[in-house]
Amino acid sequence: MAQMVHKTIGTLLDDTVAQYPDKEAVIYVENNLRYTYRQFQEICNRVAKGLMSLGIQKGDHIAVWATNKPEWLITQYASAKIGAVLVTINTSYKTQELDYLLRHSDTTTLLLMDEFKGESYLEMIKELCPEIAKHNPGQLSSLRFPKLKNIIYFGDEKHEGMFNWDNLISLGSSITDTALNERQNSLKADEVINMQYTSGTTGFPKGVMLTHYNIINNAINVAECQRLTAQDKICIPVPFFHCFGCVMGTLAAVATGATMVPLITFDPLMVLKAVEQEKCTALYGVPTMFIAELNHPQFTEFDLSSLRTGIMAGSPCPTEIMKKVVHDMGASEITIAYGQTEASPVITQTRTDDSIARRVSTVGKALENVEVKIIDPTTGQQVPHGVQGELCTRGYLVMRGYYNMKDQTDAAIDEDKWLHTGDLAMMDEEGYIQITGRLKDMIIRGGENIYPREIEEFLYTHPKISDVQIVGVPDEKFGEQVAAFIIVKPGESLTPKEIKEFCKGKISSFKIPYYVEIVEEYPMTASGKIQKYKLKEYATSQLIKQV
Repeated sequence: MAQMVHKTIGTLLDDTVAQYPDKEAVIYVENNLRYTYRQFQEICNRVAKGLMSLGIQKGDHIAVWATNKPEWLITQYASAKIGAVLVTINTSYKTQELDYLLRHSDTTTLLLMDEFKGESYLEMIKELCPEIAKHNPGQLSSLRFPKLKNIIYFGDEKHEGMFNWDNLISLGSSITDTALNERQNSLKADEVINMQYTSGTTGFPKGVMLTHYNIINNAINVAECQRLTAQDKICIPVPFFHCFGCVMGTLAAVATGATMVPLITFDPLMVLKAVEQEKCTALYGVPTMFIAELNHPQFTEFDLSSLRTGIMAGSPCPTEIMKKVVHDMGASEITIAYGQTEASPVITQTRTDDSIARRVSTVGKALENVEVKIIDPTTGQQVPHGVQGELCTRGYLVMRGYYNMKDQTDAAIDEDKWLHTGDLAMMDEEGYIQITGRLKDMIIRGGENIYPREIEEFLYTHPKISDVQIVGVPDEKFGEQVAAFIIVKPGESLTPKEIKEFCKGKISSFKIPYYVEIVEEYPMTASGKIQKYKLKEYATSQLIKQV
């Protein structure tokens, strides 16, 4: 068994800098930005001091809403050095989702960029918090968000009531190195440092609280499964706001001294260019990303011979795609990982020497120092090999809990500290896991978790909708799509197009129902329960044909 690491993220970075000061830590191909580990440490320290100068204390929640920009990456390590809890915001969020997250998370500081995919983040926060324009930067007083004091803009432009990035760095000059060191040295490995909102088994998104200890050790284990060393360069096109980006990606790199090659947003051509130009040895992505890269018309023009390993996760990998990644891309040691945010995130992973068959039929076996068992969901008893049951995990990787949601935490983690994933699985005699289904109704579309009730609750706000049921429908490209079955109020009429328009700008585009069916009634059990599985069967057999 490998030794567990009891360090904070700030100390982990400093230790890696001491070992590899002049080695490249970060390369942004798109804007030709390069940091050695020493340079990266320096900018992180300056931003950490800037955050301290704003009065941010250990345990305060600071939220980041941006793509994989350099500022996001720097903020991850700067906030960790001062013990501020990094709350990650999905880049697809719209006003309703942002409103919920900022209020529920007790965020004191919001760092954001201007816009993404034509949606203005600045306009959304101004709509929710019009008081911004009335207050000086750092002195925000909002009725809706009483804890929110600071808004920091990732850019050079000046915006009323906000600091910009240069302001933040210059403010740090008032904080001494000694003060920063004292703050960093006061932190403990078992303190919460990261909070990610995820759709759980019930209700609205929950803030998953993860400690330094949780995510550092998970990152180390994930790196070991790929045999990563300081000689590796990891291309990271997956978003930082997920654990895939900021734990399996950036933290695994810092833990090993590898070089990060992030993409600001996913673009298959830019991935191919980055891998060739920087001779990346590892590549991350969900299956749809690898498919987009392999199918790009210029794919054969690029030299990808440097590729060796990487991670594919988020949804099952089709056999033909795995063969192409291994043979056409040359990533012969690509790995498959499975997990969930509540587990920091990886629970199981294939190893570099596993067969292609193992990599497409299983999600690997438990990481080191991680326990996995398959139980009968009804009795709670462990089931034999080859028998389907609910996958549970225990060990260092289990979250501290859901923020301000004790009942939901108790429902997810039992008295013996086992995390119940809600996923159905089977384990073979060698410990390899096959995911067979889900106890919960979660929809996974292109690696994004979607909880039906959240969409249902939102659609209930439409004045013409009487009832709504959301189910997932199989989809070749994204794994699953969202289907809505809607009953309209008596005397009213509504079209699928109107319903989709109602959703635009209010919920993330990936949550907007792809299929909309207006129905008179739902299939019911004798006891009056809606049979969602029958809706799913109908959608799978009928709706797909209509598109």
